[in-house]
Amino acid sequence: MRTSPRRRTTALWGGLALLSIALPLATSPAPAVAHPARPGDSAGESVVGGSPTLSAVHPFVVALASKERFGADRSGQFCGGAVVAPGAVVTAAHCFSHDVLGGTWRELDDLKVVAGRTDLGTDAGQEVGIKDVWVDPAYDARTNANDLAVIQLDQDLPGHPAIPVAGPSDTAAFQEGTSATVYGWGDTSGRGSYSSQLRSAQVTVMPDESCAHAYPGSVAGTYLAPSMLCAGTSAGGHDACQGDSGGPLVAQGRLIGLVSWGTGCGDAGHPGVYTRVSAVADDIARFQ
Repeated sequence: MRTSPRRRTTALWGGLALLSIALPLATSPAPAVAHPARPGDSAGESVVGGSPTLSAVHPFVVALASKERFGADRSGQFCGGAVVAPGAVVTAAHCFSHDVLGGTWRELDDLKVVAGRTDLGTDAGQEVGIKDVWVDPAYDARTNANDLAVIQLDQDLPGHPAIPVAGPSDTAAFQEGTSATVYGWGDTSGRGSYSSQLRSAQVTVMPDESCAHAYPGSVAGTYLAPSMLCAGTSAGGHDACQGDSGGPLVAQGRLIGLVSWGTGCGDAGHPGVYTRVSAVADDIARFQ
């Protein structure tokens, strides 16, 4: 399985690294935990299935970072997240696991949410501290079900508009065949080519039946439609990867998923699996 934030056994193509179950994709030499989105190649170059984009255009996309744990390169980024309220960010629960952080989040003095920083090699934007973290008590590290955490910031993020969260009634946003976009700084090749530049990739929401067939149950995880959705392309090549974990999947202007897990990065027959945000919309609403 992906061993860094995106707990995926691989990462997001096209400059995004997504997680495969349980681990956020780490973007530095630090131990990877879950498969987060995969970072990509150097800024400005396109990668398989994705391309560079700007934080100013997508201000709700943020990075989770700790130089102490993951090294100074790329601002210490290891997972992604999405702003859902001025003082709240959603991400994957596995990004806060002991495997990823080497302890509890409170033990990392420099753990930050980084907003408004397109290029992680710069000091642009804001670094905001964390006041508290709520991890869904239903999160199951074995299956990757309910892979959700809500970060409460120690100060609001003015100028970083929250993205609307898809609820159960917003069916058009997450029905099969819907075009969606995933964002992240993760591995762009599945071979540890992490990107310093924010990237995005176009994917399509896949039928639950296809996802269940791809992930019937293994050490990587089990596809459970009530709390998961998957997205990719039938031919592969567009996906999240390590380091993209917790990053947003957006369709029709709404947050529909969070990079969670998967097998490989962009592999045909193995789409990326995401936390189904509509299933946990009421939990998120408590922090908005």
